[in-house]
Parts: sequence; C-alpha cells; structure tokens
Amino acid sequence: MSSRYLVIHMSDPTGTALPQSEDRAILERWEAEGNAAGRLGEGDPVAGPEMAKSVTVRDGQTLITDGPFPEFKEWFAGYDLITADSIEEAAEFMAKHPTAILGRMYILPLVKLPWDQD
Repeated sequence: MSSRYLVIHMSDPTGTALPQSEDRAILERWEAEGNAAGRLGEGDPVAGPEMAKSVTVRDGQTLITDGPFPEFKEWFAGYDLITADSIEEAAEFMAKHPTAILGRMYILPLVKLPWDQD
C-alpha cells in the first residue's frame, strides 16, 4: 500500500554546486521517472529568506516578523509531495533529485490528525 510523503528541500553549504544545465537535466530525468511511476504530486521551489515571514501567537498576541532567524545556516528551498510504498523507497527515489547533490532533503510521512483516525 502506497503512502504519501512530504519532501522538504534544504540548502546546505556542504553541497556540491551544479552547472544549471546539469541541474536541469538531472531534474528532468527525475521528473520523468516520477511521472512514469505515478509518484509525483505537487511541488515547487520557494522564495529566499528575504521574502519570508515568521508568525507566532503568544498570550493572544500575533507577532509577524520579517525573514528567518539569524541562526539559520540552511534555507528551505522547496518541497515535493510524493507517493511510495515505504520511506526507504521514497529516499531512494529522492536520491536521484539534484537537491541530493546541491543540499539535503527531509522526508516525512504524512499522517492523519488524531480526530481524523479511522
């Protein structure tokens, strides 16, 4: 039975830079394989930290601030929703994505909220 996974793409200073043509070629191969296997859902890159906002509510007060906190060394670069039979299978598939070379990815199984359990 297939499960859905959220893949968070992160920048990483230890990643290896790729020429744009190679980055694009790897991404196109990955996308073709994912489409052929029915794995791909929605996914997109996101803007940089200069366009980000942080939102918190504490004691009934909403605080909205610009950008990430200064201690961030990595940046959330985008996301994908994929389908796989296991998290290991999802990881093997995502290892073919250019972010595996350029940065890092976190793969998280999607779960139901407690009140949505069967």
